[in-house]
Amino acid sequence: MVKRYLYFLISLFISSVGVALVTKTVLGTSPISSVPYVLSLFTPLSIGGWTAVFNMLYIILEVALMSRSQIREKRMDLIMQIPVSVLFGVFIDVSLRMLFWWAPGHYLSHVATLVVGCGILAFGIAMSVQANVAMLSGDYLIRVISSRFKKEFGRVKICFDVSLVAAACLISLAFSSTVSGVREGTVAAALMVGPMVFLFGRLLRPLTPWLEGRDKALSVVEAADREVHAPVITITREYGSGGRELGHRLAEKLGIKCYDSELIALAASESGFSEVFVETKEQSLSPEELAVQIFQNYDVAIEHSEAGADRLFLAQSRVIRRIAATEPCVIVGRCADYVLADLPQDSVVSIFCYTDPEHALERAVGSYGLDRDGAEQTIRERNESRVRHYQHFTGRRWGDPHNYQLMVNTGSVSVATAVDLIAALYAEKQT
Repeated sequence: MVKRYLYFLISLFISSVGVALVTKTVLGTSPISSVPYVLSLFTPLSIGGWTAVFNMLYIILEVALMSRSQIREKRMDLIMQIPVSVLFGVFIDVSLRMLFWWAPGHYLSHVATLVVGCGILAFGIAMSVQANVAMLSGDYLIRVISSRFKKEFGRVKICFDVSLVAAACLISLAFSSTVSGVREGTVAAALMVGPMVFLFGRLLRPLTPWLEGRDKALSVVEAADREVHAPVITITREYGSGGRELGHRLAEKLGIKCYDSELIALAASESGFSEVFVETKEQSLSPEELAVQIFQNYDVAIEHSEAGADRLFLAQSRVIRRIAATEPCVIVGRCADYVLADLPQDSVVSIFCYTDPEHALERAVGSYGLDRDGAEQTIRERNESRVRHYQHFTGRRWGDPHNYQLMVNTGSVSVATAVDLIAALYAEKQT
């Protein structure tokens, strides 16, 4: 925890440097800082001071929107926001003083400073998310609103940011009859920071084991039980490769249970979502949903997120951990290879099932009942969706042979042969 808090303090200061640089461009600042920035232009209080004031107001709003039981349960989260808010305000003012010498001249230098500032801000946010010890009040307020009114986090964040920018414009008009402090840089920051955080977050993942203090860390999954009582087989598969058939036939041969569609009901019970929602969203992430995750849900650790896809992934992961802790079984899909990746090697047999396009098309038409004309597109779209989902939640490359103990090409070997191969590997694990 000492490492985490020091890491978080460093991230907070780095973020403040990013805010200071963006502010120095005079092209406008990020939406969350727009109101404090505009007020600092027309009042004696600095942008750091106004940032602290507004963060305190956000905390008051959080308390007003939460029930008494929620306040008791989350009291440490609320208390921690107070020193964080003050520190962040102080750090912003310190950063501005440190950068007193930097005064961009022509427009291109302003743009370059904006890009660098957004990058530094994104790096700091990525570090703070990885530290996962506290949240800035603005982000926490969005989470509270999302939970209270049962709205998607991304949509609430968009409305919140737009409201802040509109308020900043109105305040500027009231003081000077012109719009100051809100310009193209405000829009650019809103669009750039999210993807940058996403990229930096993936680059920083190798630090997670050091930060969490163990050799192998599963940073986004809250383990239900660290002890596995029998080997578990996970099957990651391409669409049309017969991975589902392989899993069921393998479980039948070994006399153990296969978890496939059964996980839908279990995940629905764990998460509170309907089974229809789980079935639709569990292993797919559309480009639109991924964009919302990156652009509007980047600054919240996944276990604190109110986004449906995040909550579903965590719920399903907990279910998989509990199953793996109680019985030998086969688990098809659901990123199970990653969810169980921190367990001893003799506790998990991870398989990747793939095939060539011709055999995938043949199976999709003959076994899945797809129309031949649209089957190729369906196969491509399903696999692309699985790639997006897997890489977004795990940070690993889907189908990378280094992540699996056995790669099975069902275009070259029959499912029956694959079953025998995996059964032999499974028996070897038990000796």
